[in-house]
Amino acid sequence: MRAEPRVPAGALAAIRAPLSEGASSVDAPILQPLGLLLELAGEAMRARLFVVQAEGGEESCLRPDFTVPVTRQHLDAGAASGRYYYEGKAFRASPDHPDRPEEFVQIGLERFDAPGAPTLEADAEIAALAWRSALAGGRDDLLLWLGDIALFAAFVDGLDLAPSLAARLKRAASRPRLLQAELARAGAEPTAVESGALADLLASRSPDQAAILLEEVWALAGIEPVGGRGPAEIAQRLIRRAEAATAPALTLRQADSLRRFLAVADTPPAALAALRDIAGPKAGAFGAALAEWERRLALLVQAGAPAGGLMLATALGHAFEYYDGLTFEVRSTALGADRPVAVGGRYDGLPVRLGGPAGARAVGCMVRPWRAFAGGEA
Repeated sequence: MRAEPRVPAGALAAIRAPLSEGASSVDAPILQPLGLLLELAGEAMRARLFVVQAEGGEESCLRPDFTVPVTRQHLDAGAASGRYYYEGKAFRASPDHPDRPEEFVQIGLERFDAPGAPTLEADAEIAALAWRSALAGGRDDLLLWLGDIALFAAFVDGLDLAPSLAARLKRAASRPRLLQAELARAGAEPTAVESGALADLLASRSPDQAAILLEEVWALAGIEPVGGRGPAEIAQRLIRRAEAATAPALTLRQADSLRRFLAVADTPPAALAALRDIAGPKAGAFGAALAEWERRLALLVQAGAPAGGLMLATALGHAFEYYDGLTFEVRSTALGADRPVAVGGRYDGLPVRLGGPAGARAVGCMVRPWRAFAGGEA
């Protein structure tokens, strides 16, 4: 396994400082439950994980990230709010880039607030801290890229789609290939794919209910699953099969609007102007979401984000599917879009899915010190 070189102690301390101040330091086990991570982060993550299994035991994987285990620790502590700093090794493969290190250091901050707490100020604080941390590494070619999964959802709601198609698009918000597949079949007649009674039944349940139902079916039939895939992962595959058989396609006009939306990537003023033009005079809730972005941008600059170094990209998402609000990346011009220096965003739904209270708030960020360091990754 290829490991990143070490960052000099002085540079690492500078990169660490913005995130560690005022936060409790936490760690997480290197071995993490594979099934849970795939359920929460999406099955597409499997190809990037290092799977470990003792004879007769459940599958685990080397820690790919800290967000899920830190969230679990926060919930186990029973606290309504908390700030947690972490630093340690993470392990992920890059199938398309086999020369890249698979073992690397991450540092990060996760912020949890009580249900119903305001989000814009917290978003601005965490994004600005990620920027300061990345900038402390000494690179002079950084930009802060912003996105918003919730903005995508608001735009989809304004397209007047069938509920099944709207839900399908929203679930694909962080998965470019699925979105492109939906765009490619625009104008097509409904498919004649047979999904099966079980798939249809699972599709009518929430993800958690679908996994429980599938486990009950296995138990009644005396089936032992094989292949390393858990009930949640298999249920989601069956649900997507059912949706593919029943969900209508986008019209050509709807697909054109969605393509125009996803193509927006510019400075925030120019991007917001383009989005208003795409939405037209009857923007509704989407117009309100754009107005909220004006306030978000002001708060970001007040918190220390670079007024002249911001970009807004509607297609910005992350490999982990649990993000559901603001997303952001600090990018180096030299490293490019596929090797961000820092990433982060809002994931309010994750604590709830792990058993936390409804309305819980969560936002965090992660920095790769070797990428932030001016003498590091090139």
